[in-house]
Amino acid sequence: MKTIRRLIHREALSAVCFVTAGFLALFFFFDLIDELRWVGLAGREGYHLSHALLFVALGIPSHLYELLPITVLIGTIFVMARLAQSSEFTIMRTSGMGPWRALRTLLTLGGFFVLLTFAVGDYLAPWTDRTAQRIKAHALGGLTSGATGAWLKERQDRHSFAVNVRALTPNGGMRDVRIFEFDDQGRLVTQTRATVGRFATDGAWELAQVRRSRFARGDGQDDARVEHLDAPALRWPTRISADMVAASLLKPDRMATLDLFQFIRHLNANGQSTQRYAIEFWRKLFYPLSCLVMVVLALPFAYLHLRSGGTAGYVFGGVMAGISFFLLNNVFGYAGNLQNWSPWLTAAAPGLIYSLLSLAAFGWLVLRR
Repeated sequence: MKTIRRLIHREALSAVCFVTAGFLALFFFFDLIDELRWVGLAGREGYHLSHALLFVALGIPSHLYELLPITVLIGTIFVMARLAQSSEFTIMRTSGMGPWRALRTLLTLGGFFVLLTFAVGDYLAPWTDRTAQRIKAHALGGLTSGATGAWLKERQDRHSFAVNVRALTPNGGMRDVRIFEFDDQGRLVTQTRATVGRFATDGAWELAQVRRSRFARGDGQDDARVEHLDAPALRWPTRISADMVAASLLKPDRMATLDLFQFIRHLNANGQSTQRYAIEFWRKLFYPLSCLVMVVLALPFAYLHLRSGGTAGYVFGGVMAGISFFLLNNVFGYAGNLQNWSPWLTAAAPGLIYSLLSLAAFGWLVLRR
């Protein structure tokens, strides 16, 4: 049985690697076409073709994380269908490989892809994404998310702060920082504007070229006044870290699980909505397990009686099933965010639906027939 298990694992790994390489090449081409619009833009040296190629190449781990469950399904279906077509799987069955032994063999393979997907999504992809963003920020002069930048909130004692960072600089600092301070009655107390800022080692922000406006209120309406103070530097103590600012500028699906968890705690502590980030946190936990679902879904194809040329049709069905899983995963994410569904159930629903489908197919085609 070890020989049979090694044969199935070797064939499945080869097929999955081939399918994954094909999809990654396709995504690389599309991303490069999209990235060419930035070539030659701002920056002293500009954003050249070499920058675009490196940026797109560093985005491959993120695509690999998204594609692995789909390519595992397609590659495993191809191998199972080909073994059935050549009657090799029939020989394996007569040699003592029952349905449950075949299921354990594929689950072992799926467990390897679960670990690979988790490692890529939690360690490799976040690191390459941060590197890619630094390269692009250095070439274009900064990293931002539209016209308004990143907005964050923090509470200190009885006062609350709304913080806006327009962009992150290539050296890890901030540009165009605005800090609005409100009292416990929601009235604006101070407004601080800084041209640049950086993150100190003790967690505070060191702001430069600062203009601070203080809104003083007297007993009467005529006593209200605004006091302005210009300073070359200002130190602002805060618990908002560089990772939290970067998280507000970047997509949450590009963050590691631990970073997401810490960012959710910060949002909860400051009374902000965490629905979007909570869904993404649970999705990061459940998504690697989809590889197990996919190999179970592919097993019944080994028990079909295929005619010559029938493999292509089943592989096409595997492609459609993989695409439908990807779409369903995104649809549940958007719907859960809009309808305020339970985050863990929203993230787990696509995997549960496909688990039921795979178990039903396994029970009908494998056990009953």
